[in-house]
Amino acid sequence: MNASATKPGTRPELTIKRTFEAPRELVYACWTEEDHMKHWFFPKGFTVPHAENDIREGGRYRSCLRAPDGTDNWVGGVYKELTPPERIVFTHAWQDEAGNAEHETVVTITLKDLGGGKTQLTFHQAFFLSDASRDGHAMGWNETLDGLELYLAAR
Repeated sequence: MNASATKPGTRPELTIKRTFEAPRELVYACWTEEDHMKHWFFPKGFTVPHAENDIREGGRYRSCLRAPDGTDNWVGGVYKELTPPERIVFTHAWQDEAGNAEHETVVTITLKDLGGGKTQLTFHQAFFLSDASRDGHAMGWNETLDGLELYLAAR
């Protein structure tokens, strides 16, 4: 994970690398097919009482992530690029319940086939308004990727 202090004059970014014991096609499907996503695509302890996904280039998504304390957190964005089975690019913005957002980041998922049924995932998100925001996202995305690892291991 790269969540080090940001140099003055730069905007914070987040990079996470993970290796999964699963073929690249399956890891890609886990990011792009709702039948997979509903099992892992949220941080630990969260539930998803509402989710809508139009998984195609130009398609929109919007979800409500309910925190363990009952707080609802709305997030949405647009799929910018889907290149099976190697790359996914989408925008990410926290929203109010009506769908209004103040700041948008871009998430890029790159999948590399390592052979032997292993896949290296590189997660990149840019740009954040602060190091604190980047660090909070790092925690949430790492918990989410932990869920993906558990989901893949159970298959």
